[in-house]
Amino acid sequence: MTEMFRITLPDGSVREVAPGTTPADIAAAIGPGLAKAALAARVDGELRDIMRPLEGDATLALVTAKDEKDALELARHDYAHILAEAVQKLFPATQITFGPSTDDGFYYDFAPSPDRGPFTDDDLPAIEAEMRRIIAANEPLIREVWNRDDLIARWTAEGEMFKAEWAAELPEGEELTVYRAGKGEDAWLDMCRGPHLASTGKVDPNAFKLTRVSGAYWRGDQNNPQLSRIYGTGWLNKKQLDEHLVRLEEAAKRDHRRIGQEMDLFHLQSEAQGSVFWHPKGFLLWRQLEAYMRRRLDAAGYAEVKTPQLMDARQWEQSGHWGKYRENMFVVPDEIPGTDDEAPVLSGDADLMALKPMNCPAHIMVFRQGIKSYRDLPIRMAEFGCCHRNEPHGALHGIMRVRQFTQDDAHIFVRDDQIVDEIRDFCDLLDSVYKDLGFEKYAIKLALRPEKRFGDDAMWDKAEQTLRDAVAAAGRATEDFGWEELPGEGAFYAPKLEFHLTDAIGRTWQVGTIQADTVLPERLDASYIGEDGERHRPIMLHRAILGTFERFIGILIEHHAGRFPMWLSPVQAVVATIVSDADDYAKQVAATLAAAGIRVETDLRNEKINYKVREHSVAKVPNLLVVGKREAEEGTVALRQLGSDRQRVMSLDEAVAMLVADATPPDLKR
Repeated sequence: MTEMFRITLPDGSVREVAPGTTPADIAAAIGPGLAKAALAARVDGELRDIMRPLEGDATLALVTAKDEKDALELARHDYAHILAEAVQKLFPATQITFGPSTDDGFYYDFAPSPDRGPFTDDDLPAIEAEMRRIIAANEPLIREVWNRDDLIARWTAEGEMFKAEWAAELPEGEELTVYRAGKGEDAWLDMCRGPHLASTGKVDPNAFKLTRVSGAYWRGDQNNPQLSRIYGTGWLNKKQLDEHLVRLEEAAKRDHRRIGQEMDLFHLQSEAQGSVFWHPKGFLLWRQLEAYMRRRLDAAGYAEVKTPQLMDARQWEQSGHWGKYRENMFVVPDEIPGTDDEAPVLSGDADLMALKPMNCPAHIMVFRQGIKSYRDLPIRMAEFGCCHRNEPHGALHGIMRVRQFTQDDAHIFVRDDQIVDEIRDFCDLLDSVYKDLGFEKYAIKLALRPEKRFGDDAMWDKAEQTLRDAVAAAGRATEDFGWEELPGEGAFYAPKLEFHLTDAIGRTWQVGTIQADTVLPERLDASYIGEDGERHRPIMLHRAILGTFERFIGILIEHHAGRFPMWLSPVQAVVATIVSDADDYAKQVAATLAAAGIRVETDLRNEKINYKVREHSVAKVPNLLVVGKREAEEGTVALRQLGSDRQRVMSLDEAVAMLVADATPPDLKR
């Protein structure tokens, strides 16, 4: 008698099925509607093809379009697969590499034939058309398991040298999965872990768009061959695609690089790759944000420190960062041998120094000065620390991703019994800061232990559960806060809570973080004297609210489209004249505003007032005070506020009072 498998469904019911049964068979047995809607399955929590036979007793949850996260992941994976097939059918000499899904779509990297040369945006319409033909053909996507050596031989024979290289690096004797699109001699193969939808026709032919082509290197190494990367965006239906394209259009209008130029905030240039040249107005914005954060930290009991940027490499080796971050660290010799008459010679034996990529080890060094008692804890140590990371040129993006950056960093040294309270207080502080800066919505995610990590499982179990308990104590482990756990995405030394802001057009940005770490205090020998008179290790909470000033200012620019809350605006008001006879009065108005603490400029140019209004609107000045002969005679101003076509005539005293109230930072109003 054939042994039956017991399959437990989400409602708790159990079905007994024969070996060889697929999730699709079970969906069909439940009903034709579910059979049509089911896209894939979660078998014991693992996302799998709906046509893959069950292998034993298991829990089974069928995935439909209502499970949007899983459904989008599957659809985007399929779009990437279809893209690769389309390119090879149009350009048969092209070699394929890999193509993952992304947060809003997919991409695939190709090695075009030397005769053809790199792909360009002009190729995209033809590739899109071929993709739609493949979708219309509704080719079955069939999972196959191959012997490693057989697959290497297949790829080599077909000239797929990148696939062959990748397969050859996998463990000997390992079985590899391949997906076959279509049947017979015309079938197209790609090495892939999957899962995939049952056929190419399961994706919507009107719900994707190829967006651009860029260069990439094989496996991200600039010493390897250069490839053509084709990007696309993919969704479950055309409505989602159209909404996304509108968001992209809006995002282009809000691009921080364009607005930063219009507002004269900063610039970037090749002489300082990955570093920002802050202009006076941009640095005024920085200073306002920094002053606000400093007030919030002072009120929350943080002590501010300042630590060196350049430290001995042995310190980074001891902390564990050397093995993890070495390739992204700027390293210099401690001493350069040579004489005044000779060119410097770098010795391989010279001691090395490194610009700090983070502040954590330096803060432990400060903590270790003097004996700490259990009564001293918690110690909250903050630093607006300038750090450097040698990011690849291709990864740099405006001020969002740079090589020199300043973190709003802090480390809290606590006893075990203080962790939950400290994290709860941090969550409250972060919530208040985000709301003050105009962000009403954010999600909290718990990044769990990565595969490569320091510390044993017991330590990680405890640290992860502590973070869960703290978020629950803060009342934020709920759907309202998008609570989610992310397996494998923690730091090498600690799990972390991530805080993901949602901006004005629905994009999310991971900015804040807090980590509960016992590894670095152990590696760097931090201790305190406990109530029992013995030495104990503190737990080190790594935390940031903004992340980095550079990136957060970029996010602020795009979120507010340059129309900052008045308290943050670099220029809060401009006094503009209609006629030159009002110049003296304009200067008097500006002086009065400046004396009241308003950041104000005058515009006395011999230009028409409509020209001045347009120019200051482009520069996102929140308040324009227009004055002419009448205003000078009556001691009034005509106030135009950004975004409004109306103007209000009011006395100067009334205008000053109103602007001072609007310009007061929110923490000083409470």
